[in-house]
Amino acid sequence: MTAAMFNPPSPSTSKPTVPKWIPPKTTEMVTDWADLRTIDLSLLDSPDPAVVEELVATTKAAIKEDGFLFLTDYGLHRQFDLAQYLHSNISQSDRERLHWDPSKGTFAGFKPRLGWKKEAGAPDGIEQFNFYSPQFADHGKVPTCILPFMDEITSFCDYLMNSVNRRLLKLLSKVLELPDDYLWDNVQSHTGLVGEGYYRHALFYPLEGEAKTAMKGVRMYGHTDYGTTTLLFSVPITALQIWTKDNKWKYVPYRPGALVINLGETLEVAEPPLDQQHEQRLSLVFFNGSAGDMRLKPALESPLLQREGFVLKQGVFMNFKKLMDSGVPVPTNREWREANVSTRVQSAPEERLGGIKEIDGVKYGEDIILGVPVTIPV
Repeated sequence: MTAAMFNPPSPSTSKPTVPKWIPPKTTEMVTDWADLRTIDLSLLDSPDPAVVEELVATTKAAIKEDGFLFLTDYGLHRQFDLAQYLHSNISQSDRERLHWDPSKGTFAGFKPRLGWKKEAGAPDGIEQFNFYSPQFADHGKVPTCILPFMDEITSFCDYLMNSVNRRLLKLLSKVLELPDDYLWDNVQSHTGLVGEGYYRHALFYPLEGEAKTAMKGVRMYGHTDYGTTTLLFSVPITALQIWTKDNKWKYVPYRPGALVINLGETLEVAEPPLDQQHEQRLSLVFFNGSAGDMRLKPALESPLLQREGFVLKQGVFMNFKKLMDSGVPVPTNREWREANVSTRVQSAPEERLGGIKEIDGVKYGEDIILGVPVTIPV
C-alpha cells in the first residue's frame, strides 16, 4: 500500500460559504519544548531497505523514549474551516438535541462548555462535537449546519483511517517484527467509517475570572488515550503538553501541516502562554479505536517483545500485567474504553478516587477504573 495524498470532494457552488480559519500567531514565550522525533510515512515505500530500517529504528526509539512523534506533510486542511464553521453556526436546538452523554461510554455528540458529564458542571470553556460511526451512518445525528459538508468530512475521515492510520499501523507492525498488516487486521476496529474510534472538532475558549482560577493553569488534566493511535493536528496555540522521560511536562512545538501521534503516553492540555491566552484554540483530533471484543494484552506473537520484554513504568500496564500473571482476565478494549469515558470526568488529581500518591519523588493522581489503579502525573 503506497502513500496517497488527500483528495477532497470537488467543491460545490450550492454549499454555504465557509470563512477561512486564520491561524493565530505563534507564541514567543516558550523556549523549553518537548523534543519529538519526526518521521515521513512515505519512506515506507522506499526501494532501499536501509531507508526503511532507519525509519523503523527511529519509530522504535520514539515509542520507548517519548510515546509521541510527528508525521510530516499533511497540510492545513479545509477541515479547520469546517470545524470553525460548526462551532460558529450550530443552533441552540441542535446543541440540545445532540447533547452528549458520556455515562453511556462514548463522547458522541455535542459537548457544551460545562464540564465532562451530561449534567452541567463548572465552566471549562471547552466545546466539542464528536463524530462516531453512527454519526456518519445517520446524518440526523449531526448538526444541521454541517450537513452540506458531510461529504468532505466523510472523505477526510476515510483518508485518515484507511491511508494514514493503516500505514502508521504497518510501520508499528514492522517495529514489532510482525507481518505488515498484523495490527490493521488483528487489532484495529473496522465497524463503520471510523471503526470504534471517533473524529473530534474541539474549540477551547479563553478562560476568565473564577473559571480560570479554578483550573489552576490546566485545560484538560493529564490522561492517556485508550485506542490504537491518536492523530492530533498540530495547531499554533501552544497548549498540548506531554510527560517527558525526565519527569516533566513540556509543551509540544507547532509544526505547520504535521500530525502529532500519541502512541500511548500521557498528555494534558495546559493554559497557553501569556501571549496566547486571549486566543481561541481550534483542534482536530482523530482517535483510532481497537477491536472492542479483544482483551487488553500485549501482542505476544511479536519477536521483539519475546526478545526485549515490556517497558514497565507509570501507567496501567503494570497493573494489567499483575492481573495476567495471576490468571485474572483483563478487560476487553470496549469495556476499558467505555469505563474510561463514563468514569474519568477530568476531575482535579486531588479529587480522584485514589487521590494523590508520590512515587520516586513524582506526584501522581490515581484513578480506579474497573478496580484497576491508573496513575497519571500531576
